[in-house]
Amino acid sequence: MRNKCVANHVMKRDNQFYYVRHIPSDLTHHYSVQRLCFSLKTKSDSTAIRYSKSITQRLDDYWFGMRLKDMNVPAGDKIKLDGAINDDTPKISDALDLYLRLKGVGKDKVFFRTANRNIKYVIKVLGNKSLKSYSSSDGAKFRDWLLANNMNINTVKRVFSSVRSIINITISELGLDCSNGFARTYFPRDDSIQSRKPLPIDKIKLVQKLCKDKDDEMRWILALVSDTGMRLGEGVGLLKSDINLDCEIPHIDLKPHPWRTLKTKSSQRCIPLIGASLWASKRILENNNDSIYAFPRYTNHTISNTNSASAALNKWLKEQLTEDYVIHGFRHSMRDRLRAVECPSDIVDRVGGWITAGVGQSYGKGYPLEVISKWMNKI
Repeated sequence: MRNKCVANHVMKRDNQFYYVRHIPSDLTHHYSVQRLCFSLKTKSDSTAIRYSKSITQRLDDYWFGMRLKDMNVPAGDKIKLDGAINDDTPKISDALDLYLRLKGVGKDKVFFRTANRNIKYVIKVLGNKSLKSYSSSDGAKFRDWLLANNMNINTVKRVFSSVRSIINITISELGLDCSNGFARTYFPRDDSIQSRKPLPIDKIKLVQKLCKDKDDEMRWILALVSDTGMRLGEGVGLLKSDINLDCEIPHIDLKPHPWRTLKTKSSQRCIPLIGASLWASKRILENNNDSIYAFPRYTNHTISNTNSASAALNKWLKEQLTEDYVIHGFRHSMRDRLRAVECPSDIVDRVGGWITAGVGQSYGKGYPLEVISKWMNKI
């Protein structure tokens, strides 16, 4: 069928979706046509319906403002229409749609869930307004609401970073002449928040010994992370085939998978296996569980449940060490351990998958595995 109505004001023609709506009779004198019809620039049913709802709401607001302006209301010129007239700036919900469409390619569901949740917070507190309508005072109000809901300052900063990015990309893409109302919000310092402490070497050796004594899947994860500097999510999402032991230098070939992306481009790397991480890798491959995943308890073809692994392992760590250490502390410790043997900083960055500053660092293929292994063995 050439033309097909999919939902209210949505028409499909030649596999392309269009927004179609008749102009109300009392407003036709403002238009040169009797009906609006334009492409939604998508071939997705769900996306077209979502765009249509957003456009419909914006038109309703705009037409309401036009009707108010046409009314013979005393002191009508003093009425504030909350941006309904002469403000075609996208609303923050439109900015979210654009952000997810542009930045969401190849991202996992956590990316989409985080962006949707943070904009939902904004709409709940400040309303779904046009981007021009948000002021610095709105940013302060939003900050106070987040803090009042028992979020620590670091969490609040992450929420703001997400919201700012969503608004900034829309301003940039559409060439809007407006500022970001969330750009300069002040964040109070919270001295009660402690950074993740690196584990001293005696604690690392103790944990590694306990892991070998326990010798199960959870402890293999911990041992693997302890001597590689990997992020927990990187380790939990491994395939067995990512572990290479039958070669001159045993190593992890860390790369993205559909169930587990990597944080940055530099996170894709090869990490030599030494000490407890080599032991753990051997135990993973010796464990004949007919699974392609290194840790099937937490990973399958759709998801890598890092949060569950983190909660269980951090609880166990606290029981063993009776101090406030967390598994991410091993990553901090790896940097300190490499510093202690005077390892060059760019090799340290390569081991941990940290972003290295400077344009020149992006040239070439980087250090060969043999060089990285030499420094890893020194620790």
